[in-house]
Amino acid sequence: MRAVICRDWCEPEGLEVADLPSPPLIDGGVRIRVRAAGVNFADTLLLAGKYQVKPPFPFSPGLEIAGEVLECGSGVTRVKPGDRIMAILDYGGYAEEVVAPETDVFAIPDAMDFAAAAAFPIAYGTSHIGLKDKLGLTRGETLLVTGAAGGVGLTAVEIGKKLGAVVIATAGGADKLAVAREFGADHLIDYREEDIRERAKELTDGRGVDAVYDAVGGSTFEAALRAVAPLARMLIVGFAAGDVQQIPANILLVKNVTAIGYYWGAHRTLAPDLIASSFDELLAWYADGDLKPHVSMTFPMTEAAVALNALKSRKSTGKVVIDIT
Repeated sequence: MRAVICRDWCEPEGLEVADLPSPPLIDGGVRIRVRAAGVNFADTLLLAGKYQVKPPFPFSPGLEIAGEVLECGSGVTRVKPGDRIMAILDYGGYAEEVVAPETDVFAIPDAMDFAAAAAFPIAYGTSHIGLKDKLGLTRGETLLVTGAAGGVGLTAVEIGKKLGAVVIATAGGADKLAVAREFGADHLIDYREEDIRERAKELTDGRGVDAVYDAVGGSTFEAALRAVAPLARMLIVGFAAGDVQQIPANILLVKNVTAIGYYWGAHRTLAPDLIASSFDELLAWYADGDLKPHVSMTFPMTEAAVALNALKSRKSTGKVVIDIT
């Protein structure tokens, strides 16, 4: 099979497209012909050897895919050859074939194309469990979303609105803020031109926000921390800015703020039933027209480095997808 290959820890420019053996089928596993792969910030960390998972070389990046079932291992009951599915992976998605455990495979709705399906699992899964189960977001609360035009940020805007929150979106530039507005944001903050703390306080009549969904980190998290109300909750999703903030515990103490660390991928092992029920609700919302996956850029396998750099440089909105057809 053809695959985008990493032979040593590298930047995206170090990738190449070459042949790898097809992965062996496992008991309870599903062999999938990949049609599209989602691009995630975690892929850049994976290539650099900075991610939680460190695969043996050579390997292919790619944590989520969409395609068709080719073959099923023993014990598989939920899917069959020919089914259109999306899947979550530890790595390996930038390739023509993958094998995934049946528990990490989900049917694609008839109305969803492969690009949208490849963009769906991680972003929507992260925001759904993060907002509903970790933050316990309730109707009428005010939610501040950082990086609100990005992959997970945009889904947090959508799901925050679905849960009944007033959503304040932060992003850099009018174009990105326009996307956040299109997907439901009630208020917009351009962090390049406005002070996040001051503007969020203005928008909440001086009280501050009830909840923060932060995938950016660094100084953006620090500004958001100073924009929260007493008893607020802050969800730490990632560090797209590249800087890992050191949280001043005195502010958490004085304002009775809860900071929650959250790695969605671990729940595939820690709470697989939660992942399954989350996808049931998300796909029902999609069927009702409440969720609209936003793919802003699509690239062929040969331009995987361009795709990853578009994400790293924050030129994209929503999701970037690699076409494996």
